[in-house]
Amino acid sequence: MSISSEYIQCIIPATLTVREALERLNSLKGVPLTLLVVDEQECVAGTLTDGDIRRGLIAGASLGDSVERVMMRHFRRLSPGADAEAILEEARALGIALLPEVDAEGRIQDVIDVRRRRALLPVDSVLMAGGRGERLRPLTLTTPKPLLPVGEKAIIDHNVDALAECGVRNIYVTVNYMHEQIEAHFAARHPEKTTVTCVLEPRPLGTFGSIGLIKTLKTDDVLVMNSDLLTDLDFAKMYRHHTENHADLTVAAVPYIVSVPYAILETENGCCTSLREKPTYNYLANAGVYIVKRSLLEELNGEERVDATDFIENLLARPGAKVVTFPIEGTWIDIGSPSDYRAACERFH
Repeated sequence: MSISSEYIQCIIPATLTVREALERLNSLKGVPLTLLVVDEQECVAGTLTDGDIRRGLIAGASLGDSVERVMMRHFRRLSPGADAEAILEEARALGIALLPEVDAEGRIQDVIDVRRRRALLPVDSVLMAGGRGERLRPLTLTTPKPLLPVGEKAIIDHNVDALAECGVRNIYVTVNYMHEQIEAHFAARHPEKTTVTCVLEPRPLGTFGSIGLIKTLKTDDVLVMNSDLLTDLDFAKMYRHHTENHADLTVAAVPYIVSVPYAILETENGCCTSLREKPTYNYLANAGVYIVKRSLLEELNGEERVDATDFIENLLARPGAKVVTFPIEGTWIDIGSPSDYRAACERFH
């Protein structure tokens, strides 16, 4: 993935002088005041901040010296196979602003702005956007539900941007109803450091069946979610929960409370055995967000209709399979009705 122009200005050759590096730092706009120093092979040799220069000058360096004399040689980087999440958390704890991502030879491949990255999840993602949104008619007669505006952007863009902030680089959007509009939307919109690919269902295949059409999933785990919900779910925390529990599938869940406004009779053989006055029952409801082992998704053939409930029930019946839940503690809005849509618009106005 190419380095965006705003971060290219942070990369300098090791041949630059300290004075020239100061001038570059002074010219940086909209990015952390950190420079990444690369050698002739474009390998990262060090990092440089104004603090590094100040300490170097105190130690006897001059403005005409090469930046190699004052740069920080022991720096954090993201290398192939490294624990990206751990490195990001360590960088954040140390107050590091920029992380260079390098290949096996140390050549710079990308620049990660620690301020803008909530996480660096090693997952591909699938957003399901093929539904007709019939309960939201007449709004969805001319616009597919994922493209309805909430605040300043479409419903689906809230989810795409949240995934991008967590470092998800490959997002697939399965489409069917009014698919041309969604395809045109993402042909014109390019989220930073994230590739969005639309996958057309030849016919409605259910919430999970359409995933069988995707043949290029690469990560061991895949984050699958409905595109028509809004949530501040901590995807990184959910991923850690999934991996720490060695789960095959993790289902995000929301508390669902049922309050009965009557006294409930418990009976046996026609006789009343007890009475509960206006009881309240607590349940966990499926929130429409899942993390699934890719190997399980590869069993889908892309021809049969498979809903999420079918997929989960089949997995529960499989000996040795492990399905766990992850409770959502914050916001979750399933935009299924006009009242849900109004509530979402009021919250994100």
